[in-house]
Amino acid sequence: MACPGIIHRLDENVVNKIAAGEIIVRPSNALKELIENSLDAKATSIQVVVKSGGMKLLQIQDNGTGIRKEDLDIVCERFTTSKLQKIEDLSTMATYGFRGEALNSISHVAHLSITTKTADSKCAFNVKYVDGKPAGPPKPSAGNQGTQIIVEDLFYNLAIRRKALKSTSEEHAKILEVVCRYSIHNASVGFTLKKYGETSNDIHTLPNSTTVDNIRTIYGASVAKELLNLECQDEMLKFKLEGYISNVNYSIPKSRFLLFINHRLVDCSSLRKGIESVYSTYLPKGSHPFLYLSLEIDSHNVDVNVHPTKHEVRFLHEDSIVEKIQQAVDARLLGSNTSRNFLTQALLPSARISSNQTGAVSITSRTSNKVYDHQMVRTDCRDQKLDAFIHKSSEKSRDEEATVASEQTNSVDDTPTQRSIQLTSVSNLRQEIQNKGHSGLKELFQEHTFVGCVNREFSLVQHQTKLYLTNNHRLSEELFYQIMIENFGNFGILKLSSPAPIYDLAMLALESEESGWSELDGPKTGLAQYIVDFLKTKAEMLEDYFSLDIDQEGNILSLPLLLDKYIPPLETLPMYVLRLTTEVDWETEEECFQTFCREMARFYAFPRDGVETCTSSDTVPSWKWTVEHVLYPGIRSTLTPPRFFAEDSTVLQIADLPDLYRVFERC
Repeated sequence: MACPGIIHRLDENVVNKIAAGEIIVRPSNALKELIENSLDAKATSIQVVVKSGGMKLLQIQDNGTGIRKEDLDIVCERFTTSKLQKIEDLSTMATYGFRGEALNSISHVAHLSITTKTADSKCAFNVKYVDGKPAGPPKPSAGNQGTQIIVEDLFYNLAIRRKALKSTSEEHAKILEVVCRYSIHNASVGFTLKKYGETSNDIHTLPNSTTVDNIRTIYGASVAKELLNLECQDEMLKFKLEGYISNVNYSIPKSRFLLFINHRLVDCSSLRKGIESVYSTYLPKGSHPFLYLSLEIDSHNVDVNVHPTKHEVRFLHEDSIVEKIQQAVDARLLGSNTSRNFLTQALLPSARISSNQTGAVSITSRTSNKVYDHQMVRTDCRDQKLDAFIHKSSEKSRDEEATVASEQTNSVDDTPTQRSIQLTSVSNLRQEIQNKGHSGLKELFQEHTFVGCVNREFSLVQHQTKLYLTNNHRLSEELFYQIMIENFGNFGILKLSSPAPIYDLAMLALESEESGWSELDGPKTGLAQYIVDFLKTKAEMLEDYFSLDIDQEGNILSLPLLLDKYIPPLETLPMYVLRLTTEVDWETEEECFQTFCREMARFYAFPRDGVETCTSSDTVPSWKWTVEHVLYPGIRSTLTPPRFFAEDSTVLQIADLPDLYRVFERC
């Protein structure tokens, strides 16, 4: 009959080594604990050096608060910490490390030394540790403020654990991933990682950079340009989520999921699976997204102490929170069908263009790489436009229209010799245009292919594989404003066939409902005469700077020539005259120039659908010809689109060839 075994106490050294094996599983676990200590110490710069995947050497140096000399004796003892005093503190824990086990565990399975200096210390102090105890008293040493920890020969006394580790390259890759994730979540901290003895860095991020900047630095521009910001919160469930997710144009073979809960790097399988199920309806089978999420939950609802390495956490209402986040992701992806990114891919010098019988033009290189259908881009000027599919016998041919337009411009004076305008106000307005410009939209319009007019207000243009609906009125108004600012004082002259009396124009404007005139404003005749007298006082300046010629009788003789072959809708001239008096700030120079140019641009803007114009005749080109051959060439060469055009539906993506192919793949 077998006898029961005798229960006895394990040797303390054995207990500590077992505990160390649970907490320090591999070099990347040790580094994670040390990085968290540096972040708790308010470091803004963290430098990591590794050798042989961290098994030979793992060195981390920060510029944080450091460790007091008085605490160096017990800093590596088990359950010594500055962040926790009683069990109730666990429910409000806001720091990374709190159990006081990391340094103790490392000291039991590696050779550990610490060099540290506080702000009020005259020098740094160095101590070596063995099994949680200092090998000697602190030694004065040279050093900067902060802490340097050196871990050598990890698992030197645990041969089985050392043999279980992967190759040095795989262990280095795991270390690399830890540093990458913490550098993205802590964009205000500069991280550096390099191999021992090498001059180049594997990772280098700058302090006070942005999250997107660090994602671009680490994972590349291909993912950074396809990111969507995600925000979600719920007062009842007491959580708040921020982060970045890839849109439906981006996918990778293996999911990349960066999750921080209350700023701890953790994993949550339910959240991962929930979000991936949302993406499965958007991405082709076998494709996965990029996700970086920072989830903040009421600390009373989170248990951070359920896993030895703090790799997982548990929180209340997990299913409800996951469902809310799923809904937010789905809504964000659905709303991103109109892309806000307008980046292009340059044509390689070795590429050539070949066309096929369908009119599609494919870009191929001298190599044998196949170009798939969904990568083909129509860029040939011989391609048919939208008008080719709409037959109207009453319209003139383009050659006839071009001839008419050429004859029409014979009555327009040539642009005078350019003069230099040195006004500070004008320079400020020009700089403002550049500062507010959207580089992606500018590339789109510089390289677009005009497809056709939908109606007076909207046109279709193509850029690479994307098709956009563009607002003619808004684009033209911004174009003419920028021309007014850029060509300030250097306009050609558009002479009127007969003088336009300002008095009569003002009366016409006051009789329209748009003027907002009421009897309380006084008689129309008196207001009209006031407008005449007021504009006559500004006549010299208007002619000199803007080529707006007003004679002594109060007649408009000429307007500025803003775009060759373009005549503004003269039927809106009455309201323009009225607005010059009421809407222009004539008191301050810069505001005067800005508001005047805005009103001029409003007058010149291509009219919306439903606005009757007097330019449709046998002697004037059709409005469609003007849009395609006058307006959009001007937009291509001159316009710097402001950023708000990407948000107010001035430019709206309505189709993308790769997306269409994905839809057919799912069908």
